[in-house]
Amino acid sequence: MGDLKQHSLIKAQERLRDQVGHALRAALIAGELRPGSVYSAPGLAAELGVSATPVREAMLDLAREGLVEPVRNKGFRITEVSERDLDQYTELRTMIEVPTIGRITKIATVEQLEALRPIAEEIVTSAREHNLIGYLEADRRFHLSLLALAGNDRLVETVGDLRKRSRLYGLTGLDEAGKLVSSAEEHIELLDLMIAGDAEAAEACMVRHLGHVRSLWAQGRDEPVGRTPGGLGLGSGV
Repeated sequence: MGDLKQHSLIKAQERLRDQVGHALRAALIAGELRPGSVYSAPGLAAELGVSATPVREAMLDLAREGLVEPVRNKGFRITEVSERDLDQYTELRTMIEVPTIGRITKIATVEQLEALRPIAEEIVTSAREHNLIGYLEADRRFHLSLLALAGNDRLVETVGDLRKRSRLYGLTGLDEAGKLVSSAEEHIELLDLMIAGDAEAAEACMVRHLGHVRSLWAQGRDEPVGRTPGGLGLGSGV
């Protein structure tokens, strides 16, 4: 029984580490953690209401993804992404996702595509309700689930990594102005085109959508910085 208790404890620690990582990613996306700034694990732990250990572990996970970098004896610095980086991420996503969308349009069943409609509608609803974290989480699930229909796990993994590295910056202002709604509605448009079997139009829609997302990045970087880590919480990010 002792071994089982130890196993349960490890599982609980792993779940907490994942929850903290999710909360920190949400804070990065929302602009609550500022690029270029250094944050200590104990300080973030105090804001999240957890011990410093799962925060350090989660930060190391983020470091492996290129989202933060360790700073000796200080904590972790939020990495800054240049305009050139964002252009290159967009180019890579276009090269991978656009032809894949065309191929999926030809091989996926109507039932498989229709199964994604609730997520597409969730993206629009989140945008209209100014639920930025909900919007981005639904957007991630939609795109990765759609690409998964191609049957290539490594492709999905690669795009997922690119999405993390090209996270959206300071979108609070854009969200409040309602500028995310048009981008959100493109998901339903894309799905309708794919269900209609129009691979060429679906590819064109995907090109336009990625260009739209890139323009949102550019605008978002000009928006005022969001809240300080005082607004962090596991409830908002998990």
